[in-house]
Amino acid sequence: DALKGFWVCDVNGVLGVQSKGGEGRTPLSEEQLPFARDDASVGLSLLEAARVAKPTVVLGLSAVGGLFSEDLVRQVASTCDRPIIFPMSNPTSKAECTAEQAFAWTDGRCIFGSGSPFEPVTLSDGRHFIPSQCNNMYLFPGLGLGASLISARVVSDGMIYAASVAISECLTEEEKALGRIFPDIDRIREVSLAVAVAVAQSAIDEDIARELPSLVMEGKETLTQYVESRMYDPVYVPIVNPHS
Repeated sequence: DALKGFWVCDVNGVLGVQSKGGEGRTPLSEEQLPFARDDASVGLSLLEAARVAKPTVVLGLSAVGGLFSEDLVRQVASTCDRPIIFPMSNPTSKAECTAEQAFAWTDGRCIFGSGSPFEPVTLSDGRHFIPSQCNNMYLFPGLGLGASLISARVVSDGMIYAASVAISECLTEEEKALGRIFPDIDRIREVSLAVAVAVAQSAIDEDIARELPSLVMEGKETLTQYVESRMYDPVYVPIVNPHS
């Protein structure tokens, strides 16, 4: 049922077991096959598919700059109060649309995240938005720290999910009001700490932690203290006292 909710398009339109006419299409890869449709939608263009499917999310992984046209974005926004617009391609020249376009074409209603960095956006009515770049730096440092501190046997789906939830819970109301979907980068150490704690706790709960210092078993507060004490502080310290 979940797969039916995905309408995946390539240069030939909506993926299907066969394209319209059955010819002229590169065979689908093993990864594409689960998303291939067998109905009348096969071969529809991106805009045509949006009109039929009425999606709430458009995810760009094409590396085709400008693929998300104004007509497409406005179509998605016409059937969804808070359309999710994710042009994930980079560099910026290959982004499917810009942050300014996404916010303008949805009247500031979109939830925006991108693979490339974009400058803050101010709409004609004065509303101000700060686009978020979807960067793995929010997750990987904390994921690695949390997993290593308790010597997790594996990195489970549950640990990755816990990391994702921890990132979302770090967002402040002020950041949400500015259109952010990730916390301010200036708080990255705070975010990494929260992620590491969540990952370690998930591994403990799943019984896949091989090392459990007594401190971590006393509750979240002591677990947080333990993780924080193991975080590297990247600062230069003087080796020679200049006054000696």
